[in-house]
Amino acid sequence: MDRLPSIYRHHQPYLPLYPLAFSRLDLSGYDVVLSNKSGFCHGVRTGPAVHICYCLTPTRYVWDFEAYAARETIPPALKAALRPLIALLRRWDWRAAQRVDRFIAISREVQARIRRYYGRESVIIYPPVEIDRFKPAPPPDDYYLIVSRLVPYKRIDLAVQAFNRLKLPLVIAGDGRDRPALEALAGPTITFLGRVSDEDLPDLFARCRAYVLPGVEDFAIAPVQAQAAGRPVVAFGAGGALDTVVEGRTGAFFHELTPEALVAAIRAFDPDSVDPHACIQNAARFDASVFKRELGRFVEEALERRGDTETGGHGDAVTGRDLPVSRYEEGVAWSCASTGRSCSAGGG
Repeated sequence: MDRLPSIYRHHQPYLPLYPLAFSRLDLSGYDVVLSNKSGFCHGVRTGPAVHICYCLTPTRYVWDFEAYAARETIPPALKAALRPLIALLRRWDWRAAQRVDRFIAISREVQARIRRYYGRESVIIYPPVEIDRFKPAPPPDDYYLIVSRLVPYKRIDLAVQAFNRLKLPLVIAGDGRDRPALEALAGPTITFLGRVSDEDLPDLFARCRAYVLPGVEDFAIAPVQAQAAGRPVVAFGAGGALDTVVEGRTGAFFHELTPEALVAAIRAFDPDSVDPHACIQNAARFDASVFKRELGRFVEEALERRGDTETGGHGDAVTGRDLPVSRYEEGVAWSCASTGRSCSAGGG
């Protein structure tokens, strides 16, 4: 599929081909397969291998098509034409999920979706954040900060409208197809930086008055990065923010997706009342070392269950299948002690 015309710039027309492509990918020669899913990569053929899916989210436009179509302003006629295809993709996605041996979710929100859409249980292992890159730099400047792709579901428009009313400085780092419309909407206190380099991001976080998360995210790494720099977060009280922000200690929530609700939250919240050390301490829960340790424990559990099976135990509690002898490697894939073969599948 890499050779298809413009697939990296305009992948949407090719979406129906992704399930077919992944279902033809045969990874049955491996002992353990780790898929990193927000699309269809969990549909790979694994044969007797144990398949562990690190689920970023069940596919958004498949399971929440009406909301997706509204955000993307898909015309009614096209939306009606797409519904049969979406129904087919939903059935394929559900069947592929039943072949996964174990699910890992990135947040409580995603865990609930896995249960709701697939009828499967999961454990939560938060994504890794490079906490050490971010340091506090007192005193902060007076701007609020958003670091995000500029696409509809991020709800940057809501923040722009709110800060137009507040007449407070808002700095937006990131790019995307919504940028022209957002710039047209923005008043004089709002600055668009476009893409910001990884080298410049830590200073941008450290000097902000507070970070703003205006939409529903599956997890959202940027609020954790802000807290690692000692800065509080004002977030919509849903999704991954409920895992990463401690209300009253490291930030504040607003509870309606309206500019008015965000305006009220900003006015009621004093960033200076938040202890930067509390933010840093909270962010440490999501450090990459924690991810590596917890994923390692997950594999150790699989090893123990393999041992139980060999001595008359019950194997995997989810599927009843034996678990292979495996070894954790750098938080990315598993190398099998017996054959040295490992595989990780992702990108869909």
